[in-house]
Amino acid sequence: MPEDVLVELLRNMLYLGLVLSAPALGAALVVGLIIGLLQAVTSIQEQTLTFVPKLVAIVASFAVLGHWMLRLMMSYTTELISSLPKFGAL
Repeated sequence: MPEDVLVELLRNMLYLGLVLSAPALGAALVVGLIIGLLQAVTSIQEQTLTFVPKLVAIVASFAVLGHWMLRLMMSYTTELISSLPKFGAL
């Protein structure tokens, strides 16, 4: 397999990973900032207060965007498997 094809496949894989992880990381970031501000204002320093809301936000983002994520992964996998003969792997 030529190196440019391998680099292109790796680039597409890393981009897909970035796109799929962005909603969950963004939700955790927003919730973390809000909880951090609330902790700073109220002087409450409880570790579970930051962990549980972030976990709920991540699960909610997967529940809301899971269908889109799965569809994106399926289209990438289908494209990758269908292009294997073109790459000379089969």
